[in-house]
Amino acid sequence: MTSEEIKQSLKLYIVLSRAHKAINETTHQFFQENGLNPTEFAVLELLYHKGRQPLQQIGNKILLASGSITYVIDKLEKRGYLLRVSCPSDRRVTYAEITDKGEAFMGELFPKHEQHLHELMSVLSVEEKDQAITLLKKLGLSIKDLSY
Repeated sequence: MTSEEIKQSLKLYIVLSRAHKAINETTHQFFQENGLNPTEFAVLELLYHKGRQPLQQIGNKILLASGSITYVIDKLEKRGYLLRVSCPSDRRVTYAEITDKGEAFMGELFPKHEQHLHELMSVLSVEEKDQAITLLKKLGLSIKDLSY
């Protein structure tokens, strides 16, 4: 591998990092304008699209440490967006379930979020988006397979 190839890899990393930062900053601002932080949105979005979830599994599904989940669930429950529901067959399991209020809130917010993301990505053509998806998947999967 040449030093030019190494420089190109470094440049790709920097470009990816800056794009990720720009997208995250604008989406976090969108969530904040709608009274949520990104984690609260992720929990509500999971429940909105996938239904009732065991509290113990939410952290893995939205890539969050389990200790933080209780805090987020408490906040969303106080706002009336979700409920804790005990499992009738296993007392060790508690579910988070979106409420009608949470459903209505996400029913209004999620389409705006989709549109916002679409506008952010609109600089790319359909073909460029497909190409980016393919390349980034290839990159992510290859890194997962590496062991250091």
